[in-house]
Amino acid sequence: MALMMSVSGVRGVIGESMTPVLAAELGCAFGTYLGGGKVVVGRDTRPSGPMLQRALVSGLLATGCEVVELNIASTPAVAFMVRRHGAAGGVVITASHNPVIWNGIKFLTDEGLAPPPDRAQSIFETYRTKAFKLAGVDALRAPAVDKSADEAHVEAALGIIYPDQIAEKRYRVVLDSINGAGSTEGKLLLSRLGCEVIHVNAEPNGRFAHTPEPTAENLTSLCEAVRKHKAHIGFAQDPDADRLAIVDEHGNYIGEEYTLALCAMYMFKAHPGPIAANLSTSRMVDDLAAAAGGPCRVVRSAVGEANVVAAMRANGCRFGGEGNGGVIDPRVGPVRDSLVGMALTLQLMAIRNAGISQLVEKIPRYVMSKQKFECSSDRIARVLAAVRSAYAQEKINDIDGVRIDFAEGWVHVRGSNTEPIIRIIAEAKTQADCDRLVADVRRIADGV
Repeated sequence: MALMMSVSGVRGVIGESMTPVLAAELGCAFGTYLGGGKVVVGRDTRPSGPMLQRALVSGLLATGCEVVELNIASTPAVAFMVRRHGAAGGVVITASHNPVIWNGIKFLTDEGLAPPPDRAQSIFETYRTKAFKLAGVDALRAPAVDKSADEAHVEAALGIIYPDQIAEKRYRVVLDSINGAGSTEGKLLLSRLGCEVIHVNAEPNGRFAHTPEPTAENLTSLCEAVRKHKAHIGFAQDPDADRLAIVDEHGNYIGEEYTLALCAMYMFKAHPGPIAANLSTSRMVDDLAAAAGGPCRVVRSAVGEANVVAAMRANGCRFGGEGNGGVIDPRVGPVRDSLVGMALTLQLMAIRNAGISQLVEKIPRYVMSKQKFECSSDRIARVLAAVRSAYAQEKINDIDGVRIDFAEGWVHVRGSNTEPIIRIIAEAKTQADCDRLVADVRRIADGV
């Protein structure tokens, strides 16, 4: 299995492309890039994590870095601790929603963000050329351990809401942590909010109880648990706990797109102003902004957490996210965060005195389709040019591929950053309109 290297980090299959040798050399490359300094390291719960952590840390230490190990911690918790420690950078050992045979290494800047493309390429070039700057024996030190990440991250999430208002409701919540890195943090947050927590797949052992992607077909057991326990809501984290999916009080999976929409509904009321979302995110947030009026609007960005954050900063946004269940609140950190998603959703329920199904009914409903097809890298540019030309008279946003907006919906066409494929995401009021938008783009692409 080939190694994937991008601004989102490095991913591969354990024992094939992802090895301890690779981890050690990437540690050397990152340490060289940083020129030493403090580095915070955390990992999700995959069984391969300790092996890779030890190898990666050895590489960082070899370049004179001061290493602080968090051991198991969610991605947003690692990012938070990078800032708390005033570190030069951070590393998360995770493959996010990929199956357990995968693992990865994600680099973070001193702000806890993925490095910009040019800096990521500089790290990878140092790795490829093996131009490591190794420290002398006098500069070497033992790593330190910090066990406070869970508590610190939870306290930060509690700080953006009104915990007493939520606690008064005594919500019964089913939490599926997939035996991942968010297990301890998620349970702690909900307990602090006075919730009765039914915690499934709660052991942080990395033995994923179902396919990690938090989609409808993978969360049937969560839906059943919500119905069985007559819970008010069900939450599902992914393995590194930066994404959140929601199940309503009737045990219906409402989808990852609604995570951002529900949180935006609260933020538009509590903190009116612009929010940022990527081009592939549902139009639901635009409808909510229009209904809120005043300064509320949606700023669109290229796909990717760092791009959303850049748009937030450029436009003074206090909130943002992506339709994959990732919400970003800079008061906690400039990264996707499932704890933020849970906190804001429960706050919305408490303030509106309404169940999730009632809140969802207030949001305009759409149908979304996501497809992909193989396309060589040289052909991708030609396909995008053809799509842009075919819809030249429509409303176009081409900051990341091409997104075309129509009255009845929109379609976004973009090349993958890691694979020779083109992705097509379409959304419309009806399945027929959605299918037509996808089919029209495919016909254009097939003609190139």
